[in-house]
Amino acid sequence: MTAATDVIRYDVVHRVGVVVMQRAEARNALNSELLAALRKTMAVAAADVTVDVVVLTGADPAFCAGLDLKELGTTGANLRAALPAPGEDPRRGFWERMDKPVIGAVNGVAVTGGLELALQCDWLVASERAAFGDTHARVGVMPGGGLTVLLPQAIGLRRALEMSLTGNFLSADEALAWGLVNHVVAHADLMETALKLARDVAGIDSRAVRHLLETYRRTTGGTAEAGFEVERRRGAEFAASVGFDPASVASRRDAIVQRGRGQV
Repeated sequence: MTAATDVIRYDVVHRVGVVVMQRAEARNALNSELLAALRKTMAVAAADVTVDVVVLTGADPAFCAGLDLKELGTTGANLRAALPAPGEDPRRGFWERMDKPVIGAVNGVAVTGGLELALQCDWLVASERAAFGDTHARVGVMPGGGLTVLLPQAIGLRRALEMSLTGNFLSADEALAWGLVNHVVAHADLMETALKLARDVAGIDSRAVRHLLETYRRTTGGTAEAGFEVERRRGAEFAASVGFDPASVASRRDAIVQRGRGQV
């Protein structure tokens, strides 16, 4: 099975669903169209009985540069689309929770919302070209995709605080040393490595895989659900206290982009 839109491609090969974000010219930045397509595609993969595991990646040169700052700096519609609405499951993230593992194949930068997107995956394989950064504070918005829960789970609280409060980037090798990614491989080997791991998963009884995955989710970080709710509430409080000003985001955009380019 193969399906494609202007912004996303979905293929199924040997019980592995491969999802590729395809806004390469914008470094796969999350505009409203891509957010909607990603959510829809992941729902298709979740419901697809021929799929046991999903691999998520971006079209080169980036995995995902986060929320599209051009849209964020004008209408802000993509920010609203990325956040769970009041009353929705705060753990939803960028797609509805699914009972199949998702492997992230990080081929380039994963920044801010792109880092949150990577953290929503169950584990990560990184290209040597990958880099990771959290610039929420520099943009002037608060995370809503679970970053303050998932990043400390991955690398520890002190390192998470360093990433978020400095906005500095981690190289692929640093991300491996910090425990953010499972493997770093040559760029040309990235997809084959991720697909091999996916095929290893697909070769196991799917009922056992899904039951064990859910068990991990219930037993890891016992306060995660409360943490997600705290993040959602605090983000709303921040937005209410300072107001969301698209112009201020737009004014910071060039400086943030240039600073990031100087680090990767």
